[in-house]
Amino acid sequence: MSKLRFRISISLDGFVAGPNQSLQEPLGVGGEQLHEWVFPLEAWRRPHGLEGGVVNESTAVMEEELANIGATIMGRNMFGGGPGPWNNTEPWNGWWGSNPPFHHPVFVLTHYPRDPLIMESGTSFTFVTDGIESALDQARRAALGKDVALAGGAKAAQQYLQAGLVDEMQLHLAPILLGGGERLFDGVNSLDSLALVKTVAASNVTHLKFVRK
Repeated sequence: MSKLRFRISISLDGFVAGPNQSLQEPLGVGGEQLHEWVFPLEAWRRPHGLEGGVVNESTAVMEEELANIGATIMGRNMFGGGPGPWNNTEPWNGWWGSNPPFHHPVFVLTHYPRDPLIMESGTSFTFVTDGIESALDQARRAALGKDVALAGGAKAAQQYLQAGLVDEMQLHLAPILLGGGERLFDGVNSLDSLALVKTVAASNVTHLKFVRK
């Protein structure tokens, strides 16, 4: 069976987004700092259609993270568009423009139904209203034997961690303090099923990989 692989950037004080998240600042105040390690990487820029970039200690981590992924699961907050029912007059189609970087099926956890959204280069968004297990089942079928990425945000990750469904977890530990915002492990009582197997230190991030025992 394909693995569910979770990855996320996190601050030293445990936050994956800063305070006061909004459409203008989806990662909250200071939240962009969590990802400063990845934006310059050639391995990140290439899937986003950008040229150039650096190669460093984080490159192999990013390449491994992107390899053998056939589908992605994310929460409503990560897809964006605000809370509540979807706006059919001016539909929200995500943060990524007409050609998102996924290039495979994406399943969005939401309480509100919406028709699937077909984008360019193989990316599609399916909106799942019947729970995390249903989203995982659909993603595994769509992945055609490849693994499924769990992209966040925090609330989606908490549900899968609490249910013991995460097979691999990659934390990108940024050397910053956000002081508030959205904590990753709120409500998660144990990581006993996940063991730390690899640590990679780079100049502006430390990568921690956990796998199911």
